[in-house]
Amino acid sequence: MTEQRPPVPPFTEQSAHRKVRAAEDAWNTRDPQRVALAYTPDSRWRNRAEFLTGREQIAAFLTRKWQRELDYRLIKELWAYDGHRIAVRFAYEWHDEHGGWHRAYGNENWEFDEHGLMARRLASINDLPITAGERLLHWPLGRRPDDHPGLTALGL
Repeated sequence: MTEQRPPVPPFTEQSAHRKVRAAEDAWNTRDPQRVALAYTPDSRWRNRAEFLTGREQIAAFLTRKWQRELDYRLIKELWAYDGHRIAVRFAYEWHDEHGGWHRAYGNENWEFDEHGLMARRLASINDLPITAGERLLHWPLGRRPDDHPGLTALGL
């Protein structure tokens, strides 16, 4: 039986928005195994200068990421979509083990298989140190509440 991860391509504007929010929600769990299941078993990633292949490498990468990026909160926003591809922009905030806060900005290009699993993810990301007072992503850890502003409303 083939895994399904709705919505599946070809994407409409509505289904692309749902796909982006589902990805954001999953990443905000900070559960590497759960997040890795959204990708094909042989998914290929470029994350900054790191290249990964397959769910095992993805889960290991995310485990390392969330061990150092504490109190991680992420917002993704649809940028464009076409057929089986979606482009997003995102921002996330986190602090390091010394309490220093950071905001990362980036863009991702996603390519999906016919079952809605992500077969390729290309991410370009830039980091900015911020003060605790400059933080904009405020909600209890986990899913971003529906009434919390998105990137555009926050001026990001």
